[in-house]
Amino acid sequence: MSSNAIIHSVIFSLKHEQGSEEEQRFLEDGRTALSAIPTVKNFQVFRQISPKNTYHFGFSMVFDSEADYEAYNVHPNHVAFVKERWEQEVTQFLEIDYNEM
Repeated sequence: MSSNAIIHSVIFSLKHEQGSEEEQRFLEDGRTALSAIPTVKNFQVFRQISPKNTYHFGFSMVFDSEADYEAYNVHPNHVAFVKERWEQEVTQFLEIDYNEM
């Protein structure tokens, strides 16, 4: 990974009951829609296990450059997922963007 690469992570909780079909569908749909964006690399879905915070899941991905990250932000898959699913089903989130030093 180059020092220009950006790691984009978001941790979040859903309004759905834990372990529900709706919860699983959101995670699978997120993986499908977002990992299909050409500039997204190493897309991962995580379940948060620490009792130290109230978030339940995480999405993480890598971009080779700032331009690739910006292309992701305006890509129709990302825009649609945020509008149609994220804004409707996520109750809280924290977004972190960082790169190697």
